[in-house]
This record gives sequence, structure tokens and C-alpha cells, in this order.
Amino acid sequence: MKKGYWMAMVDITDPENYPRYVAANKAAFDKYGAKFLVRGGQGEVLEGPKATRLVIIEFESYQTALDCFHSPEYQAALKLREAASTAHMAVVEGI
Repeated sequence: MKKGYWMAMVDITDPENYPRYVAANKAAFDKYGAKFLVRGGQGEVLEGPKATRLVIIEFESYQTALDCFHSPEYQAALKLREAASTAHMAVVEGI
């Protein structure tokens, strides 16, 4: 089975409140077995919209990645992220 990935480029607009999102998303990520491959750190956007945070998260499967995003746990956390940042995000199947 191919793995699923979240790929996100996030521009944090409210750094004081963004940590609330990070704390809140833990419930969904633990439940769906998320594994962070990239979570912040040094990075440079070479084309497209700016991003202050780059993230790649691995899941057991594409469906699991989608299920995590649509879960009540993540949807609650997402409201906090939307209040503290803007993002470009995709869910993709690995090779």
C-alpha cells in the first residue's frame, strides 16, 4: 500500500497564537499515526507564495491522510490554524 502525505506551505500571521494550533493538532496526528518528515526548520521557498513554515507529514496510506484531515479532531485544530496563519496544502499519494 502506498503512503499518503500532507504537504503544506504555511505563512504564520499570528505567531503568538500559532502554538495553540500545534498543541491542538496532536490529538488527530496521534490518532492517525502521523509521522513528521519536515516540520519547520530551515527552508526557502524558491517559487510561488511565501511561507514561513514548510511541513511534510507521512501517513500509512492516502486514505488515512484524508481521514485525518477530515476528522473532527483535526477540523477543530484547523480553526485555530486558520486564525493564526494562511496555508497552501495538499494531500498526495506516495510512489
